[in-house]
Amino acid sequence: MLMRTDPFRDLDRLTQQVFGTVARPAAMPMDAYRKGTDFYVHFDLPGINPDSIDLEVEQNVLTVKAERAPVAAEGAEMIVSERPTGTFTRQLFLGETLDSEAIAADYHSGVLTLTIPVREAAKPRKLSITSSDADKQLASA
Repeated sequence: MLMRTDPFRDLDRLTQQVFGTVARPAAMPMDAYRKGTDFYVHFDLPGINPDSIDLEVEQNVLTVKAERAPVAAEGAEMIVSERPTGTFTRQLFLGETLDSEAIAADYHSGVLTLTIPVREAAKPRKLSITSSDADKQLASA
């Protein structure tokens, strides 16, 4: 096996894991959008055991925490280790109009999807209009 020696490679790897890069950010990447009366948030969490994902809401702050354990076969010598391991955390501030009591979470194919509904009181609603003109016309006739 031919190997190239680069004394700064380990330092580069450590810097990338701590600060992230454009290709691989340190925090878990996410997409968020609204569709109808629900908000959807997708977090990329490849290789995460669903049992290690922890969701917590405290005073309208949603905290997502996940842990990826290092893959180490017993008795094996690691040659390259570029996949980030450890605990990943991301916080979202939820507006007052969102129903934090009814958040649904689904983890499928390495993507955690949160569905956050809008509170009933905050949803748009139609208002009925009454007219006192009709009563005045009937009284004068």
